[in-house]
Amino acid sequence: MSKKVLIVLNSSWYAYTFRMSLARFLTSIGYHVSFAADADGVYDEKIKQEFSFYPIPVDAKGLNPLRDTKTILKILNLYRKVKPHIVLTFTIKPNIYSPLCSSLLRIPSIANITGLGTVFIKETLFSKIVRRLYRLSLALTTKVFFQNNDDRTLFHEKSLIELGKTDLLPGSGVDIKKFDFTELDNRENNNLRFLLIARVIKDKGIFEYIEAIRIVKQKYPEVKFFILGELNVANRTAISKDKVHEWEQEGLIEHLGLTEDVASEIKKVDCVVLPSYREGTPRSLLEAASMGRPIVTTDVPGCREVVDDHYNGFLCEAKNGKDLADKLIRMIDIGHDKRAELGKNSRSKIENCFREEIVFNKYKDALEEFLQ
Repeated sequence: MSKKVLIVLNSSWYAYTFRMSLARFLTSIGYHVSFAADADGVYDEKIKQEFSFYPIPVDAKGLNPLRDTKTILKILNLYRKVKPHIVLTFTIKPNIYSPLCSSLLRIPSIANITGLGTVFIKETLFSKIVRRLYRLSLALTTKVFFQNNDDRTLFHEKSLIELGKTDLLPGSGVDIKKFDFTELDNRENNNLRFLLIARVIKDKGIFEYIEAIRIVKQKYPEVKFFILGELNVANRTAISKDKVHEWEQEGLIEHLGLTEDVASEIKKVDCVVLPSYREGTPRSLLEAASMGRPIVTTDVPGCREVVDDHYNGFLCEAKNGKDLADKLIRMIDIGHDKRAELGKNSRSKIENCFREEIVFNKYKDALEEFLQ
């Protein structure tokens, strides 16, 4: 009988967008995989075409004792019903609440810290509470994967986890066939196209992106800037739809919304930008680099793992729109041949360090270890 693996996340969109390839791999080597996440009526239905899906209420924004208690009880009852042999968790609340339930039922669990987000960027009462909850839950977790060493070191220094139960992953990995290398179009400098792929929230550096665009357009008014990502997300730093529309009306950016075919949008641009304040290892940069795009991103944990300054892109200071503008202008000024060289280096870095098979094998080894 196949061992049952339950993947638990905060949203069905996240599950479908980022974890289906892992689920398919685990299925291919003999595991029975199912998902549990907050249902949205769209992506949960897509998941059900391949896997069992169990809806659980997850309020991704803030802490509400009543709603979160309901979530914990729902998870506990689900585990009693499904009886998974092991649980894989992603995103903050599943990482925190799931171990409370799985440990009661003696089910091993593997957490993936995909990024620290606002909780560790800002020092607030909310962040202090979440850290204490992390300390409790991670003590009950069998193994914890981190996506960069800065995050793992920070958790250890804050006494949130013992290093012995941790391991590093190269982000979520990237499918180098799906995100295959494509040559850059040979455009004139003044016609370049830049793309930021992220949820439209402050912590992704959206305001710095807009500040930088204003500066760049003084020298290169015809250069185009795009944002691909979800609006109105459940996040404390979400930027309103009205503000984004205002920027569009001003001629600064074009918001492309959401798409399941990210590769087609990356293919259209000359450079991908992410001025984030902190990341795990950003999937958007991995995919862009895999397709041979040079990158401009911030010199912060997670982002700097993907970009070696001047090798496959440029690093800028976080929360500094002027420095971001300098790097964008530099990307323009170096010309097509140099950009193409940086793009080829991006592809090489992905092939050597970030293929999704590396991630799959880490999970395979962990499952074999805990399900002997």
